[in-house]
Amino acid sequence: MTRFLALLSLAVLTSCTPRAELIFRPDLAADIETRTIFIASTRQVENGRLGRGRSPDTTFLTFDMTVPPARQPGTIPSFRRDVRPDEQFIVGNHATLAGAAGFRAALAAELAESPAGRREAIIYVHGFNNTFDEGVLRLAQLADDFGFEGSAIHYSWPSAGQVFGYVYDRDSVLFARDGLDNLITDIKRAGADTIILVAHSVGSHLVMETLRQRDIAHPGSVARDLAGVMLISPDIDVSLFRSQAKRIEKLPDPFGIFVSDRDRALRLSARLTGQKDRLGSASAQEVADLNVTLVDVTEFSEGTGHFTTAESPALISMFNNAGNLEAAFQGDSAGRAGLLPGTILTVQEATEIILSPAELLLSPDGAFE
Repeated sequence: MTRFLALLSLAVLTSCTPRAELIFRPDLAADIETRTIFIASTRQVENGRLGRGRSPDTTFLTFDMTVPPARQPGTIPSFRRDVRPDEQFIVGNHATLAGAAGFRAALAAELAESPAGRREAIIYVHGFNNTFDEGVLRLAQLADDFGFEGSAIHYSWPSAGQVFGYVYDRDSVLFARDGLDNLITDIKRAGADTIILVAHSVGSHLVMETLRQRDIAHPGSVARDLAGVMLISPDIDVSLFRSQAKRIEKLPDPFGIFVSDRDRALRLSARLTGQKDRLGSASAQEVADLNVTLVDVTEFSEGTGHFTTAESPALISMFNNAGNLEAAFQGDSAGRAGLLPGTILTVQEATEIILSPAELLLSPDGAFE
């Protein structure tokens, strides 16, 4: 009964939010700046689209997504009847690539446009209850709002895209490990100098499982291959995360974890799994012996609070004014304090930065300086 009530509560939390859908209108995209989104997916092709089923083969795609000039930060507008090119993302050209070789060739061509040593790739791994369209649009939003300068790559694993598909999604995470592992290798082979992994919710569990198996096969390779990892509202049991992290010879540096005590989705996940300690609401004390940085965004959380980092305009402004997001996690505690404003706590190896909206009042225009 408890799990049924938790699922029912989760349905209520998400039922009022319309599902975002990709809009394929090359005619409307012709006069707007675009950027290429690379996609690797282990979803099954269903009725000509990538659906919820699991595929043993990876599909590779590219979408040229518009950069809407009037879109508000933190939003993914979805106007289905009245398309507004200035405010919402639109797909212009798109292509299916010829397997991993085609993906590597296309990515290598884009990476070669940057000077050697500055060829960066960012992989985004979506979370629970995401359709293919929603994952692509979320990466487009993140890339625009946070000014990703590198190649943007989405790993779309086979989520059911349904509120009552939690168990299916947890199993799909395990199914999708090899696909993500191979994708990291393909990106390295394409010539990326640095690779950053960004994951949300249950996608963080997929990332940790993949990094664990990758490091078991090639000890030390995770720290060598990845320049950083960012887990946003990770839906992982804390003890499981600690076990995964301990099996990796050395964690990538920086290794950031965005947490919130107001994450209602994680509270429901705790009730569903019977494991109350979720990494997305953890403190530094719980991971004290790991070289990680926790960023507490509780004071910025609204609504479900499950994607505060990407949906809060104030946080987006703060991170952008702090400069390159990954750079804010590097250096000692004093260096971090100069980039991300807030209270700094250090417990053994772990660092926790507790952000506060009050810091935004430090400058006359309300933006952090």
